[in-house]
Amino acid sequence: MKINNKKFNLGFTLVETLVTTFIFGILMVGTTTLLRDILVNSRGETSSMDSMFRVRQVVNAFVREIRNSTYGVDGAYPINQANNTQVVFFSTAPKNNGTVSRIRYFVLNGILYKGITDPSGSPLKYNLATEKIATLLTNLSLGANPLFYYYDGNYDGTTPPLAGPVNLTKIKFIEINITVLKQLIQNSTDTFNITAGAVFRNLKNNLGN
Repeated sequence: MKINNKKFNLGFTLVETLVTTFIFGILMVGTTTLLRDILVNSRGETSSMDSMFRVRQVVNAFVREIRNSTYGVDGAYPINQANNTQVVFFSTAPKNNGTVSRIRYFVLNGILYKGITDPSGSPLKYNLATEKIATLLTNLSLGANPLFYYYDGNYDGTTPPLAGPVNLTKIKFIEINITVLKQLIQNSTDTFNITAGAVFRNLKNNLGN
């Protein structure tokens, strides 16, 4: 009987181990990068959706307040101030109980704020020291574009806005034009825009609702 004395090597050689380790390392790096990109994109999409939702909330509230604008409790004209970056008016919308509040929307350093002053005292008046200011949007990207556009009673959807300084008594329709960063990824400059308009119902003449 012939005996085969050849020894079989059942383990890995040093070269095979190094090659396996190298390939495994490449796979781990690729997998980690893929998971990181998926996570970043997911967070970016979530942030973008959240941003758009907040913008729509702001726009809806603005339109509702404009449509419910009226004269102040002290007899002040419904529109108090109007320029490219700020509008001040009186409205019953915030309280929903008949209270006429002084509302101020304004932009400062790329941030949109809203201030509300409720009447107080006897006789009722607006003490601006009691104004409550809330931050609405922090990622505005307006550039040189106005936030607000104003139109007179002849506005038909195509006529140009009133030139500044705007005569408050001519304003019958206002448009808010919000451009914000999508924030899909850090330092992204991609933006989206939402524009909406509303009629000062107590001041309208030939405009629709």
